[in-house]
Amino acid sequence: MPTLDWIGKSAVVNHHRDVPTRLLHCDSELSFGDPEAGNLLVQGDNLEALKALLPYYAGKVKCIYIDPPYNTGNEGWVYNDNVNSPEIKAWLGSVVGREAEDLSRHDKWLCMMYPRLRILKEFLRQDGSIWISIDDNEAHSLKIVCDEVFGPRRFVANLTWQKRYSRDNNAAIGDVHEHILVYAYDVEKFKLSRNLVDPDDRIRRAYTNPNDDPKGPWQSISFTGAEYRANMMYPIEGPDGRIHYPPEGRHWAALEPDYWRLKSEGRIWFGRDGTGVPRVIRYLSEVEGLVPWSWLPHEEVGHTGEAKQEVNALNVGGISFATPKPERLLKRIIHIASNPGDIILDSFLGSGTTAAVAHKMGRHYVGVEMGDHAKTHCAPRLKQVSQGESGGISNSVNWTGGGGFRFCTLGKPLFDEWGGVNEGVTYGDLAAFVFFSDTGSPIPAKATGETSLLGEFQGRAVHLLFAPGSIGVADAAAGNVLTLGILEALPAHDGPRVVYGEGCTVPPDRLAADGVVFKQVPYQLQAS
Repeated sequence: MPTLDWIGKSAVVNHHRDVPTRLLHCDSELSFGDPEAGNLLVQGDNLEALKALLPYYAGKVKCIYIDPPYNTGNEGWVYNDNVNSPEIKAWLGSVVGREAEDLSRHDKWLCMMYPRLRILKEFLRQDGSIWISIDDNEAHSLKIVCDEVFGPRRFVANLTWQKRYSRDNNAAIGDVHEHILVYAYDVEKFKLSRNLVDPDDRIRRAYTNPNDDPKGPWQSISFTGAEYRANMMYPIEGPDGRIHYPPEGRHWAALEPDYWRLKSEGRIWFGRDGTGVPRVIRYLSEVEGLVPWSWLPHEEVGHTGEAKQEVNALNVGGISFATPKPERLLKRIIHIASNPGDIILDSFLGSGTTAAVAHKMGRHYVGVEMGDHAKTHCAPRLKQVSQGESGGISNSVNWTGGGGFRFCTLGKPLFDEWGGVNEGVTYGDLAAFVFFSDTGSPIPAKATGETSLLGEFQGRAVHLLFAPGSIGVADAAAGNVLTLGILEALPAHDGPRVVYGEGCTVPPDRLAADGVVFKQVPYQLQAS
């Protein structure tokens, strides 16, 4: 498989593993509505935020949509990744070069994107998909990198969105489109779960009812298929007595008994005067939906002008977003890729469109934004959505309000520079990390510490003994040490058990006899 190399790649290939897992702090003042609605808005660098979210959402997200910086050379974006590499220290932590011919900015962009894509992959459900907006500046590099991260067999399509409809008379060739790369965790499972697209007005206009058919509007479609097939080459007699055969190199679209059934049902059409070739009648009422395709015209999904009007009409934050996406475009993506109740993730939230549309469409969302406008724009916008904001797609989906979201910021890492558990880490914080570290899956339910059992995974029970007030001290009285008494009090389990704690006084032979493996916190914890 072809791969792409760039300056600094060796430093970022496994950088996602070195990113510390940070605490998430909920801000009740910036949160709004129902805190249990399942929606989350996180302010912070998205690489660190994604690492913090992984223990809770790994393998649970149905649709990821991201709209990262396009690296046009006219942007000012900062993603200050702490990568200890002399090759990229010159770039990281500084604004990307603005000169169009500054090739180093392409290296930096790839260094920024690679670890984020590696982590995003871990969030996808087996029937999930990721959709990435990009333009021609990095589209081809992104395709090769995504083939490396996700695998070329997981590529679904490269969608073309018509972002504008007016001509640029000052350009050599007018730029009127962007790309949306689509990858699926499992293409076949995605295909089985993806939704069809409703016929638009243009499609509906193709269905008429010239003969007042009681079944409603219809159109005739071809009754032939590609290639010669001997058992589907029978003669068909038209109303005018003419005998029809399939054109050369084609065959009739059904076996002869099926043709006679269609004819008896009045489903074969020979034109208004009966002199045409046989065609099949298809009623509009039978059209359940259309298979999505890779062309997204502005008439169907909106354009940048429409998007700017939507954002400006909200009158929040006082920020002008140069390239927001229209709500209709996100509606199309989210409709195809998910169903009500599914989780949508956007780690480059920007103006908040993905979260707003997901909310209105009955999905749960996780949005991450680094800038201050997470507070000044995204949170107020999502508050308006909860209150029943009527712009964008609201009328088309009958949105009247409801729900809410939690607003979170990133706190200190779970572990200090020496590998110990940081002060202030709660039982629930560490429990989520321990379960994910041991199983690779999110913890099944929020852990309160009332029981040491965190959950079961593939027949194995996972326990945690942890006393936040006794960090770094193996204290049996505090309950963070596996003693014989605690071992005997563990819930019965027909299978292996693993117990995490700061110490153990039970002899190895007794642990083995009870099917228990002890792992010491934090030294035997490994981040994914």
